[in-house]
Amino acid sequence: MTDATAPLRGVPCAHGTPATTGRLRTVPEDFRVTEVLGFEPDGAGAHMLLQVQKRGANTGWVAAQLARHAGVAVRDIGYSGHKDRHAVTRQAFTVPLATTVSPEDCLAWAGEGYRVIEARRHGRKLRPGSHRANRFELTIRELTGDRGAIDARLQLLAAAGVPNYFGPQRFGRDGGNLHRAFEWAAGGTGPRDRSQRGFALSAARSFLFNTVLGARVTRGDWNQVLPGEAVMLDGRRSFFQALEIDAGLQLRCVEMDVHPSGPLPGRGTVPVSLLAAAIEEAALAPHAPLVELLVRERLEHERRSLRLPVREFEWQFVDAGCLELRFSLPRGTFATAVLHEVLVDAWDSAEGDDD
Repeated sequence: MTDATAPLRGVPCAHGTPATTGRLRTVPEDFRVTEVLGFEPDGAGAHMLLQVQKRGANTGWVAAQLARHAGVAVRDIGYSGHKDRHAVTRQAFTVPLATTVSPEDCLAWAGEGYRVIEARRHGRKLRPGSHRANRFELTIRELTGDRGAIDARLQLLAAAGVPNYFGPQRFGRDGGNLHRAFEWAAGGTGPRDRSQRGFALSAARSFLFNTVLGARVTRGDWNQVLPGEAVMLDGRRSFFQALEIDAGLQLRCVEMDVHPSGPLPGRGTVPVSLLAAAIEEAALAPHAPLVELLVRERLEHERRSLRLPVREFEWQFVDAGCLELRFSLPRGTFATAVLHEVLVDAWDSAEGDDD
């Protein structure tokens, strides 16, 4: 398969094709995201940790506005990750400041689509991936489908989790980042811009991971530990290889203490064998040029959980045509993965743009 739009369509659902339709993001308030840092500001230091609420605003653009307020370079502004543009989001930024600038001064910083709502001293600049989770509050309008069936499906997702797919924004608008990766892997010239090269390589790895995960979903063992599996600990990047599957490991998997994993291909030893390796090799074989590109560009092989637990999952039918969802996901995962199991065409409409 060489169609770079493929990851945006036809991704298999774990619990059968949804029989429900609805509209997402009718207004930005229908998609609310709150970043969960997992730590408190230390109250002292050379940075100010700001909580910023933004509506319909790009994270990078907001960082530039904060830099202007503070009189520093944009590169000095820290944040943990990009948040959705077409949403109402709350996320943290750090700004290096002179000791004469007070938290009260920062609370006056605001502009079109953003405002600082909290400011406290902190000792370190925020780095990418430094938050723990994201809390989502989503409203689905013009809902169709049987309410009892929808409720039963949501209960299943809360108990069993969902496949941990990378969402559409990882591939760029209209799959553009992945198109560049395919062309590059086929012998074309890679992007000259360093960030564009990174986006293309990231899209390639995400596509390959989704391909392996889709194969496991089709087999029905995406949420089971197989012989030779690289088993990931819940909430961590560490893993161990399981050559034999005993009752204790099976129980840990059922309880979501551990998860099966899939590849983020690159150079180095591939830590799977036996049946798990055979499935990965078969799924990746048609895309050998992409794998070779990642090795050539010196990315290291990593692992990612195939299963995504949906924590703190709550829902409410507001009326016959409106459903509210609330849940938490760890950093680096996508609300699309949940919505894909709830709505027809959610993959195309939920998170199609880069921040």
